Amino acid sequence: MAKRPEPGRTKTRLSPALPAQVAADLYECLLRDTIERLQKRADCEVVIAVDLHDSIAYFNEIAPGVKLVEQVGPTLGHRLDAVLSELLATGYSQVFAMGSDSPDFPAGHLQTAFADLDRPGVDVLLAPSSDGGYWLIGWKKQWSPLVTDIEMSTPTVFADTVALANELGARIVRGPAWHDVDVPEDLERLRSSINHSVTPRTARFVQQLP
Repeated sequence: MAKRPEPGRTKTRLSPALPAQVAADLYECLLRDTIERLQKRADCEVVIAVDLHDSIAYFNEIAPGVKLVEQVGPTLGHRLDAVLSELLATGYSQVFAMGSDSPDFPAGHLQTAFADLDRPGVDVLLAPSSDGGYWLIGWKKQWSPLVTDIEMSTPTVFADTVALANELGARIVRGPAWHDVDVPEDLERLRSSINHSVTPRTARFVQQLP
């Protein structure tokens, strides 16, 4: 799930700690590192869900040859549902969605997530993030309410989604936890833990921040 980097539209919660242009530049590093890490994997196909039709040219430039789909819907939850459902309809046996806020995730986290969702007794995988949300969601059939009926961007998104899954009878498994980059407090953790060999653009950029 991706946006074209733009001041005032991307990583706005990092302001005023970071000027809008700097926050947008950081977002581009996070985005490109995430895409390139996923492209190197042999166990999945990468699809970029773009926020606006006008963003397609940008993503064709930074990720040539990667399949693009457009996000459709009034809220993030509806857009998530539309993207995941569209991909399931094209024949994928399992689909996952993630953003670009966790580019330094351990490679093994995705291997674990793919294997866990593949188990016969599992319908949905949800991997929690440090802010109370989740950095990865996956399912094998459409469970629209788990994204459309949840208030996103709150500290209880993960807990609310698990509770609703239980109500709906969706067999959910907790995936590996990881951090994301949303607010100024996340920048220091990122600066101290970032791996130059894993996320080179982001590492160079955060080391230059004051």
